[in-house]
Amino acid sequence: MHSRSARTRDRRLAAVVATVVTALVALVFAALQALSAVSAVAPAKSPRGGESVNAAADGRIDAADGYITSGHPLTVFDDAPAVANLDPQLRDALRAAATDAAQQGIEFEVNGGWRSAELQQKLLRDAEAKYGSAEEAARWVATAETSEHVTGDAVDIGPWKALDWLVAHGAGYGLCQVYGNEAWHYEFRPEASSAGCPSMYRDPTERDQ
Repeated sequence: MHSRSARTRDRRLAAVVATVVTALVALVFAALQALSAVSAVAPAKSPRGGESVNAAADGRIDAADGYITSGHPLTVFDDAPAVANLDPQLRDALRAAATDAAQQGIEFEVNGGWRSAELQQKLLRDAEAKYGSAEEAARWVATAETSEHVTGDAVDIGPWKALDWLVAHGAGYGLCQVYGNEAWHYEFRPEASSAGCPSMYRDPTERDQ
């Protein structure tokens, strides 16, 4: 049988343990609440893991400028500004080609179409930051003054299966790859249906010379 002093010691020890456990539970609960609050206000991760620059992040560029959400391409049949504001001949050729390609299980995605001058300039600034120089950025993104996207005369198509289909059949619809370094960039060339697509530029800088 325990002595009175032993029982007293045990009760004190039990009280200390209970106090420590209660404090730990309170700390864990507070930490979980704080984590929940942070998650509620944290921005959602880009569907592509931040691989591409979010051109709408500054709150001034949106779909009205031709912005297409990263990882969520349009179809050539959408009526969003990026597609609706394309040159009608280019848009009609794309839709005709996409209709025929769909019969072979090939779907066209529009990753870039018509763009406002503001969006094009932002993409150029982003490219300069990415590549480290204006010279290298110019190989991939044209200025607002020279971009065929701003005039509605160019479209960026994907995925690779669609690009393979266009390599084989695009000329018949007047759809031609224009730059050797951009397999996705297509423009309308009406003469291509009979004469074939013209020789490609190395990149946009060669076109501007």
